[in-house]
Amino acid sequence: MPKPNQQKFALVDCNNFYASCERVFDPKLEREPIVVLSNNDGCVIARSNEAKSLGIKMGVPYYQIKNLMIDKSVVIKSSNYPLYGDMSSRVMKVIGYYSPIQEVYSIDESFLDLSGFTLNLNTHMQSLKVQVKSWTGIPVCVGMGSTKVLAKLANRIAKKYSRFDGVFDIDKLPSERFEKLLDSVEVVTFGGLVISLLKSLSRSVLILPMIFTRLILALSKLY
Repeated sequence: MPKPNQQKFALVDCNNFYASCERVFDPKLEREPIVVLSNNDGCVIARSNEAKSLGIKMGVPYYQIKNLMIDKSVVIKSSNYPLYGDMSSRVMKVIGYYSPIQEVYSIDESFLDLSGFTLNLNTHMQSLKVQVKSWTGIPVCVGMGSTKVLAKLANRIAKKYSRFDGVFDIDKLPSERFEKLLDSVEVVTFGGLVISLLKSLSRSVLILPMIFTRLILALSKLY
């Protein structure tokens, strides 16, 4: 019988959630650059990967990039919060099938407690990813770790590197690779806490990356 996993959390995060919601109701937008604007179309609050590749930044005022978006044929959507709320409820319901303990963290993120599970967690989370996409149309990535902070870091890796197919368990990393990963992280946000690593400083203060690594390690044990 497989050994039960010790403390383990998964963070399931929807990919480009608002833009993905727009695609669910207009499939012709698949692979098109999409930008979602805030109330009164003030600034950018969501981007598809195609829009990100054009250099469009989160939070930039619409008027500053209006010409760029016209030139690049970017699809512009006004925010539709009732739609996003409804889609979030559907996604969270599916996610909840995969653990008896679920914590909805935001409109597009949810933690699962996978502690004590005896099954293959990677396979379990791959099934979740496929089912959420099949039942709701929303793509997700999953990060796993022994704490919620580590699960959040793992989710960033799952999103960034396609070789992990959208699911990554950070606890599987050897210690040396794990510390190198932490040294490469520029910004981590968790529970309203923001920790920044300024590369310009790290070049002149050699000890800063080490301090940053130790700080993240300490925080990962608290959450």
